Amino acid sequence: MSNAPATPAKQERVFFTPRYRQYVLGILLVVYVFNFIDRQILSILLEPIRKDLDLSDTQLGFLSGIAFAIFYATMGIPIARLADRSSRVNVISWALAAWSMMTVVCGFAQNFWQLMLGRVGVAVGEAGASPASHSLISDYFAPETRASAMGIYAMGVPIGTLIGLLAGGWLVHFFDWRTAFIVVGLPGVLMAIIVRMTVKEPPRGNSEAVLKDQTPVPLKHAIKYLWARPSFRHVVLAVAFHAFVSYGYNGWLPAFFARSYQMSSAEIGSWLAPMIGIFAGLGTFLGGYISDYFAKRDRRWYVWIPGITLAISVPFFILAFMADDKYMTLGLLVVPLFFNYIYLGPTFAVIQGLAEVRMRAMASAILLFVISLIGLGLGPFLVGVLSDFLKPEYGEESLRVALIFVFLFNIWSGIHYYIAGRTLREDLDANPDLAKS
Repeated sequence: MSNAPATPAKQERVFFTPRYRQYVLGILLVVYVFNFIDRQILSILLEPIRKDLDLSDTQLGFLSGIAFAIFYATMGIPIARLADRSSRVNVISWALAAWSMMTVVCGFAQNFWQLMLGRVGVAVGEAGASPASHSLISDYFAPETRASAMGIYAMGVPIGTLIGLLAGGWLVHFFDWRTAFIVVGLPGVLMAIIVRMTVKEPPRGNSEAVLKDQTPVPLKHAIKYLWARPSFRHVVLAVAFHAFVSYGYNGWLPAFFARSYQMSSAEIGSWLAPMIGIFAGLGTFLGGYISDYFAKRDRRWYVWIPGITLAISVPFFILAFMADDKYMTLGLLVVPLFFNYIYLGPTFAVIQGLAEVRMRAMASAILLFVISLIGLGLGPFLVGVLSDFLKPEYGEESLRVALIFVFLFNIWSGIHYYIAGRTLREDLDANPDLAKS
């Protein structure tokens, strides 16, 4: 076969005990939990902030969407380059300390612009977490167990959302939204010290015993290399459209229940937090293990499983928001909450498998750049814009109609996952770092 990739040079693996590898994974999971607590707590605080600062839905959507996403996405690239050339542990610990302090700063905001600047600071800090963490996990866990490890790491999304909703709901109930920001932000500073003191930096390529120059590849080369893989392109598009759905409804669920069912912040947090924590957490956890199991027979299951489960979630979402009873809505949301998070582990693992060792943090940053702009940036913002547009006709129910519309993008996401499966095996085999002798 012509133009076959050269067999990479091998290095001696640095051995880490299974217990220590699980410890590192647990620490990174906790970091990701803090990441989503500080990111998602704004959703449970939208209504009290709106009333206190007299903001519109468009302004709230801008705060939770575009204002955060632009800086989260753009800063992820240079910080990932730093992670690919220096200590990933240092990058994670400094990033955690930075976004935690900026979360505290949000609690002192007196107007829209001050709160926006605080959220921008949170976004810049959080941009350093996932790319460096993905790269570390790839060097601690071999390809055949990587999706399972990524699935455990990705449980930070539902667990962080759970804690953010629960803590935010009760803190604003007993105190105010400012206190909520301060209380959830401070513990991250202590966690940053624990990361810096206890997590070891493994050699790059350690899990595959690949001997690589530690100098990161140029950004232009990394983008060209990854974008030349059709499966990478379609996985990125699939996750981007799903993120549009996920961030769109997650950012507005508490406001929806407050407006349509007159539920208090404490009641909303008490319902949504365990639902997301249990069912979304279970989906995230099982997604990695199920994908690793079926991928032993065919690696295309890494993208088929996310595509199938996201498509299944659509009718349940629509039925949930067409119901006129809060308990019916909550009950119907259980199924899509489970299916909507299965994609995380296998998707993160596929991206790391497609990337060369020296560009793994960069590969995650490119993925997060695209999905942040489309999903995190446009999801909450366009839901808010659509809600304001529909308000003259639907009144307080305009948000319900806007949320029903956004769920349809999961079908688009599933199509791209299916298309990615057509070339996934060939693209994984084309990685020169993983070439077989």
